[in-house]
Amino acid sequence: MPRLPEGYTPIPLEVLPAWGGTVSAGIIRRHPEDFQVSEVPLVEPDGDGEHSWLHVQKTGSNTQWVAQQLAAYAGVKPNAVSYAGLKDRHAVTDQWFSVHLPGKPDPDWAALEHAEFQILVFKRHHRKLKTGALKGNRFTLKVRQVDGDKTSIDRRLEQVAAGGFPNYFGPQRFGRGGDNLALAAHMFANRKRKLPRSKRSIYLSAVRSALFNQVLSARVAEHSWNGLKPGEAVQLDGRSACFVAEQIDAELSRRLANGELHPTGPLCGDGESLCTGAAQAFEMAQVQAYQSWIDSLSSARLEVARRALRIIPGSLTWQHEDDQCLTLRFYLPAGCYATSLLAEVFELTGAV
Repeated sequence: MPRLPEGYTPIPLEVLPAWGGTVSAGIIRRHPEDFQVSEVPLVEPDGDGEHSWLHVQKTGSNTQWVAQQLAAYAGVKPNAVSYAGLKDRHAVTDQWFSVHLPGKPDPDWAALEHAEFQILVFKRHHRKLKTGALKGNRFTLKVRQVDGDKTSIDRRLEQVAAGGFPNYFGPQRFGRGGDNLALAAHMFANRKRKLPRSKRSIYLSAVRSALFNQVLSARVAEHSWNGLKPGEAVQLDGRSACFVAEQIDAELSRRLANGELHPTGPLCGDGESLCTGAAQAFEMAQVQAYQSWIDSLSSARLEVARRALRIIPGSLTWQHEDDQCLTLRFYLPAGCYATSLLAEVFELTGAV
């Protein structure tokens, strides 16, 4: 990581695994087809309106670049194209885009051909596709050069399927060598310098993500990442809203064990922490060394929020293709990282 401005303590990016360390080596993304992601949208286009929704499959290209190509083809400004979230570049992914075409007919989308993406479906809708407007993603991943014992791999995957994994932000959030954190610190230290909104958002998110990972890793270290502390801000499975559990009773413990609810960690920013008591004291102890970062997030008017500490993957299945290749299929809610699941099993190499 590049040198930080004075007053900013480096935030470690290393995190602890939950289930006792990896059981095998593995390589991902040897080929784009090894990492397949399919977006699950919140809504489907209804066939009428001034927004053209496009279901696009892309290979080896990033979401922002595809959006630029769609804007150029439609003859509109880049900000007329929107999408729910960024998808991996080193992968085969499909996702929805929307193009704002008020009072205009659709261009001939069927005639748009490109080596790196193709339009699968196009349909009109009355609203634009907003950032974050997706339920989650379905993954089909191939891990190559697996050298671990099959029984150990199966046992670990069974643990993850039943008990979940720590909901860490993946290393891609922080840039190469953690550069996004350094760039964020320099942005905070030089407030007169104006940055594009997209870059500013990336840097702010990197800081919040690193602080969250610190709290979560500390919970993993004391084996409480999948448990509840008094005063915990608790999140219902599949929901963003939280409630505070001042006392942990048998009913809460039962619902936690069943995966109906999860403990949460802080997405730092402006505002008071939702948790109280022992949970609040623990979080404050983990981030107290990074108060300058938190103050900068508050000054940027980024509101505090919560994120689940634990994620239980949906419909996790796997198949040993041969002695050195494994294919996994599973579903994750929006904002969760497949690489964080894989890191509970494999010491990964490749573009993570």
